[in-house]
This record gives sequence, C-alpha cells and structure tokens, in this order.
Amino acid sequence: MFYGAAAWDPWLIVAQIVCLQCLYYLTLGLCLSVLVAPRVSKMSLVYFFDFATVTDWGVIASSFLTSIAGAGVLVYLVERTRKCLDFSSTLYIIHLFICLLYGGWPSTITWWVVNITGLAVMVLLGEHLCKKRELRDIPVGRYRSTDRTSASCIKDDSVRKLLQRARSSSHLDHGKWLNEFDLSSIQCLIATRC
Repeated sequence: MFYGAAAWDPWLIVAQIVCLQCLYYLTLGLCLSVLVAPRVSKMSLVYFFDFATVTDWGVIASSFLTSIAGAGVLVYLVERTRKCLDFSSTLYIIHLFICLLYGGWPSTITWWVVNITGLAVMVLLGEHLCKKRELRDIPVGRYRSTDRTSASCIKDDSVRKLLQRARSSSHLDHGKWLNEFDLSSIQCLIATRC
C-alpha cells in the first residue's frame, strides 16, 4: 500500500482489516491441518473458535505459528510500524468476538495466555520487521558518475534532446513545453541522473 498521502481512507483500512483477518484464518487453517488433522478423526471449526480445544499442543503451536506469519503479513499489508499494534489488536478483538459467538466466553486461562502471547508476538515482530523495512537505504547513486557536470554521461536520448532544445531556445518557447522548469533545473536534473 502507498502511504505518502495523509488522507484518511476508511475503505482502505476496512480492506486491510478484512485481508489481514482472512489471511490469519487461512494460515491458522494450514497450520491446524498440518499439526492437528493427522491426530484427530474429524477436523472442524471447533479447533478455530472453541476455547476448550486450546489445551492441545497442536492448537497452541498453530496459534503461535499463525501469529509469526501474521507479523510477516503486516509488513506487506500495513507497511507502517506505528499501525502494527492497531491492526493486530483489531484482528484479535474480532477473533474474540467470533469465539464469543461460536462457543461463549473463553473461560480457560490457557486460551487467554495463548491469544495474548500471540498478539504480543505479532505486534513486536511486525513492528520490528516494518521498522527494518522502513529503514532500508534508498538506492539513489546507481545513475551517478564521477563527472556530474558532463553531458556526455547522458544515456537517455529524450533527455539529451530536451537539453539541446532548451539550450537552443532563448525564451524557452513561452513555457509551452517546459511548464515550470528552466534551463538550470534541467541541467541539475541531468547532473543527478548521471
């Protein structure tokens, strides 16, 4: 997602929450099918939403693996360190409401410990990965050479023609083809591209 604009877009936020929730349950389903399905006779939604099944080690491991995968999803879906807590909390609150509708209030301490620990893992790892991605160097020097003032380093013909046209035109054609740029800004642009 692009986050350059400071506009508040509720549809984008809702879409991100829906995508995060769907990917969470998809990952949880994959983990449960690997860790729990071979040991039980029938797989059902009980393993997703019923608090009584959280005592099984396969369900607990699936929950932790899903929170780690959710942190990876946050990096690509949310992209911002400061939004990881918001989106992760929303995910687990929605999960709590679905569990309330499915099996009632979670009364076991194991369910609360597993889900709060999963939330903490998802938030902290997601923030770490997002911060690591935000702090990556931006490659700006790949087009530069040692001689910045030389026009011989220009490899793009359209830019070279634009510079020649600007040099030959004394009044810059009344701004029809350059709009708000002048000759010095074109030379500066070309010098930074080389």
